[in-house]
Amino acid sequence: MQTIAITGASGFVGNSLIKFFTNLNYKVIPIKRETLSDKAKLEELLNSSDILINLSGANIINRWSESYKKLLYSSRIDTTQKLVSAIKNIANPPKIFISTSAVGIYDNKSTYDEKGTFSNDFLSTLCQDWEKEALKAKSEKTKVSIFRFGIVLGQDGGALQKMITPFKLGLGGVIGSGKQAFSFIHIEDLLEAYKFVIENSYEDTFNLTAPIPTTNKGLTLALGKTLKRPTILPLPEFVLNLIFSEGAKVLTDGQSVVPKRLLDLGYKFKYKTIEETIENLCK
Repeated sequence: MQTIAITGASGFVGNSLIKFFTNLNYKVIPIKRETLSDKAKLEELLNSSDILINLSGANIINRWSESYKKLLYSSRIDTTQKLVSAIKNIANPPKIFISTSAVGIYDNKSTYDEKGTFSNDFLSTLCQDWEKEALKAKSEKTKVSIFRFGIVLGQDGGALQKMITPFKLGLGGVIGSGKQAFSFIHIEDLLEAYKFVIENSYEDTFNLTAPIPTTNKGLTLALGKTLKRPTILPLPEFVLNLIFSEGAKVLTDGQSVVPKRLLDLGYKFKYKTIEETIENLCK
């Protein structure tokens, strides 16, 4: 039985990964905060783990005060540094280390595969620094893969759970112009992508997004059609700016991204479009 250690295991994706891999007869161990803070305990845990998954990080959809931006940075970079340090200090490090990033690393000027152009704003810089730290764990014993998440959609948590109530009430609508890109992935495809990379021991940087990105308007229309509700009430960008300050960029400046490397390796997505995804999750 292989052992998977996971940081950030209490979140939507972490909980989903625990259930998924437990059902596949892996031993899954959440890495708690107190373990991260104890160098000896962390090294002991990782020395007996075959796979390490790093999901650490404070919620990105929040008001970005200067103090919260520091938390966004430290919760990702500091944790990753601790993991990398532990990997380097032990005799039997995990065979594969999968660390998280986000499609927010790209600018919003085009549709990109993994070789896309990076932005120079806070979110992109955060992702770039996060990836650089994770890649320091790479060695003859440990392969490192980076998963750049799109917006993860599922029934039991994540973005969809937060946005679906106003749509059910007929109060949903586009954000701003609605033209901003929306790159997403169904939680089932995300979980299967982890399995695909782990079982094949692939080492690379992967976009974890559906093959066909949409826009905020495309998402809105899909929700309205599936839920049979009107979608006529737009949410002005200035309202989001008041609520989230600079953090509103996550919702108003989307990136259009395709998962070229997964597709090239033969990974088959179950949910390729926003319509298929929303129909499955909201039926």
